[in-house]
Amino acid sequence: MSTRDSDPKKTPDLEVKDAQLIFNSVWDELETERGRDNMRFPKEIILLGGAPGSGKGTNTAYICKVRDIIAPPIVVSSLLDTPEMEALKAGGNMVGDREVVDILFRKMLDPIYREGVVLDGFPRTTVQVECIKMLYDKMVSLRRAYQDSPLKVHFKQPIYHIMVLFVDEAESIARQLKRGREIIAHNEEVKRTGSGELLEERPTDTNIDLARGRYRTFKEKTYDALLSLKQIFHYHFINAQLPLDEVQQKILKELEYQSSLELDPRTYDVLRNLPEAAQIVKHARRDLVYRIDRYRLEHPNLFDDVVKFIENKVIPIVKPHAISGRALINSEDPLLEDPKALAMLIDVFSERGYFASVDLHRVEIPDQFDLKTGQITCREKRVFRIMVRFKGSEIRRG
Repeated sequence: MSTRDSDPKKTPDLEVKDAQLIFNSVWDELETERGRDNMRFPKEIILLGGAPGSGKGTNTAYICKVRDIIAPPIVVSSLLDTPEMEALKAGGNMVGDREVVDILFRKMLDPIYREGVVLDGFPRTTVQVECIKMLYDKMVSLRRAYQDSPLKVHFKQPIYHIMVLFVDEAESIARQLKRGREIIAHNEEVKRTGSGELLEERPTDTNIDLARGRYRTFKEKTYDALLSLKQIFHYHFINAQLPLDEVQQKILKELEYQSSLELDPRTYDVLRNLPEAAQIVKHARRDLVYRIDRYRLEHPNLFDDVVKFIENKVIPIVKPHAISGRALINSEDPLLEDPKALAMLIDVFSERGYFASVDLHRVEIPDQFDLKTGQITCREKRVFRIMVRFKGSEIRRG
């Protein structure tokens, strides 16, 4: 097959039909060869796309580390190494969708990828996008089919992430040509010294027109195809023109655990009404200020008493613990019997940069002793234990 799978003259409906034919053909062939019980694809699939020179190769190891994926990434271009496919790639073109889907699915069934995999350079066409959607549906279908089977452990809820690294055309061409110069210099040194391994010299890394064509192929076919996944899966768009450390910080932020996407749907239905921590934290400072202002307006006397209690009885104990950043204060002050006073105390400490918590300890204290019966009557002693934590001194120790 040639690049006709990505023919821009085809309508979306025709491309979907092509995808269905390709996917069904590849799936049926694999299922016949391996058996349905062995159609065990990775639980987590990260689709890493990006413009030429955007740093996919540089960032795959980092993404694997962040997601705790131990298997090496699958670099799709490295799988396509037949002479015919190499000739197509050398001209800045793409290998046919049927070949790509077939060889990739076979690779993904390797047990090493069972827990997760990063796919570098897939999908690149609308047809491939449709195939990856169909794979997700098949994985969900298999999970349901094996739900009550001893094999259910092998068919987990699939997790998809789409990560797109983007640079503009000028930056992409500059990076491709820079890479080409570095590879040529490296290879010349290897030939001169006989030490080291030769690296592949791509025509697209040495010819500005081919480099420009490769970028435009990405923009006209791959980019739009990847965008179509945005409404279905967790999608991350990363500006890869920034310095590497900033790019990786953005990757880390975007790949933070998302429970709504990674839990089994039935489990998520049970938890969905509980707010996520990020949702609560987002407006925490604003809400804290609002509460403290309300205390001052609605309960001015009680608020003043709480502030005086902190100033006169708590802070003098906190100060000597400035190095450790941790102080425990026991108090029987009746002020703390009021739940509103406890709420104020915790919020005031939070506003000042401390973390405070309060526990109530009840202790039975002997109060009366009956000499005739020997009966002891006790009274309850209520002790409030206030734990105050803060960032301790940064002086050098030992």
